[in-house]
Amino acid sequence: MKTESSATAPAAIAVTTPTEASADAAARARGVGTLQAALGVVAFSLTFPATAWGLQGFGPWSLVAVRSVLAAVIAGGALLALRVPPPARRHWAGLAVVAAGVVVGFPLLTTLALRTSTTAHAAVVVGLLPLTTALLSALRVGTRPSRTFWAAALAGAAAVVAFTVQQSGGALTTADLYLFAALLVCAAGYTEGGRLARVMPGWQVIGWALVLCLPIGVPAAALAVAYEPVRLTAHSVAGLLWVTAGSQFLGLVVWYRGMAAIGIPKASQLQLAQPLLTLVWSVLLLGEHLTPAAPLTAAAVLVCIAVTQRARG
Repeated sequence: MKTESSATAPAAIAVTTPTEASADAAARARGVGTLQAALGVVAFSLTFPATAWGLQGFGPWSLVAVRSVLAAVIAGGALLALRVPPPARRHWAGLAVVAAGVVVGFPLLTTLALRTSTTAHAAVVVGLLPLTTALLSALRVGTRPSRTFWAAALAGAAAVVAFTVQQSGGALTTADLYLFAALLVCAAGYTEGGRLARVMPGWQVIGWALVLCLPIGVPAAALAVAYEPVRLTAHSVAGLLWVTAGSQFLGLVVWYRGMAAIGIPKASQLQLAQPLLTLVWSVLLLGEHLTPAAPLTAAAVLVCIAVTQRARG
């Protein structure tokens, strides 16, 4: 008796190997890290317009001191609520660098510059921050990006410099000196913060850096407010609130997390878009006028961002 088999061949089943799963997880982590770093850039792009608003009611010293104290209160409250233990002793030196560069140095120097400089001019000068951060990262952390990466980074920086020279007529001012100094201290803070964010959550990096400045910030704020007249308006309060919560805390939280995920050099190149975003905010929020060179610079910078994000290294 002939028996016919009714069994059919089993359907092919896709099997994901541990290596492929690990690669997929790494790709997702890089995607999330890139998004976090980009959100940080958006938050930072509003800093100069918000500072200009804040200066309508606060002096430069009081604005910086008060924003530092308020941000430290927010960060300290979060650390206490979640019962986060203090960092290990070996991390405090790095946190001091973050505090000096990001919490105190950059806000103070840029605020002093914005007394006489427009936000548009300040934005394009600070557009050199990505290259400065990548350079300090190579020296401090030992990263070695590829030649393609460096070529694209230098091209982006050159575009920013050309735009700056065209806007200022080639003459450096006291505000420019403040801004160049701000580049160095901020790049140092970003580099050290990105390194620390590999061993502790990014929000804790900036949180402890803010708390570290609190003993100095409180008396500095009291002294500055006593000597500089304060005039509360809708713009000055909104500007203070944004530079406190958005720029000084939340923006840095996602920024450091992004740097830890995708690396300091690549994250820093996303900041090439920051001056252009700030130019847009300066038009929308402050009524400043852009020159025809702005869209050309935007196109050049966006190309550089695409190249640096694809370059290996």
